[in-house]
Amino acid sequence: MCLIAFGWKPAADLHLLVVANRDEFHGRPSAPLAYWPDQPALLAGRDIEAQGTWLGVSTRGRLAAITNVRLPAAPVSGLRSRGALPVDYLIGGAAPAEHLAALQASLPQYGPCNLLLADADGASYASSQPGVPVQALAPGLYGLSNAALDSPWPKTLRLKRAVSNWLARGEYNDSTPLFAALADTHIPPDAELPDTGVGLATERLVAPAFIVGRDYGTRCSTVIRIDTAGAGTAIERRFGPQGMLLGESRVVFRWPSM
Repeated sequence: MCLIAFGWKPAADLHLLVVANRDEFHGRPSAPLAYWPDQPALLAGRDIEAQGTWLGVSTRGRLAAITNVRLPAAPVSGLRSRGALPVDYLIGGAAPAEHLAALQASLPQYGPCNLLLADADGASYASSQPGVPVQALAPGLYGLSNAALDSPWPKTLRLKRAVSNWLARGEYNDSTPLFAALADTHIPPDAELPDTGVGLATERLVAPAFIVGRDYGTRCSTVIRIDTAGAGTAIERRFGPQGMLLGESRVVFRWPSM
């Protein structure tokens, strides 16, 4: 997952909101959003190669999302799959901050990542990067891409602005504006792009919210809404090379009484 607008109690009658794009190589196989046969309470897409996920909820009242961290150095071999991190939380029982505090020392054993966790009572953020403390999140709207939480990357700011406008309208059953924001292919001027050490050509390629490419691009767009009564809806749209729409899943679920 490479771009997330994350709302923790972002409005009076919304408990949780996730508006997210997952970017990945098109050749890496994935299963659509669904309940997992081996974990019936877990609702998520699934990375077939490593058997993890990038975003999911549990009907026991838990949510987890992950992004990678873009670094100029070559990938380190032997690291554990970061897709296991959301799964471990979703099938666990500890509160978000407690789970991340126990996990923080071992995060460098995984691929570089950011992790967002939530349940009925709280939400927290952690990073595998040195010197970034576990952060309990106050009610509000946050943005996360491939740097630290709320880093002011252009696509992160554009998505947050679009979601904030959607929240202000109060039409929470209409996800059309959210998917439109996730489909944004705007490329900012070079002067506004982050410099993560990967070169200007790559910075341009991954600058839009929605990345269109033959080999690499946005694989799915997902909107998850959970109201203050625990009623939830998860919608996932999947894409192939050059942004071709492959399908959509919509699942209604319920969290335990909050």
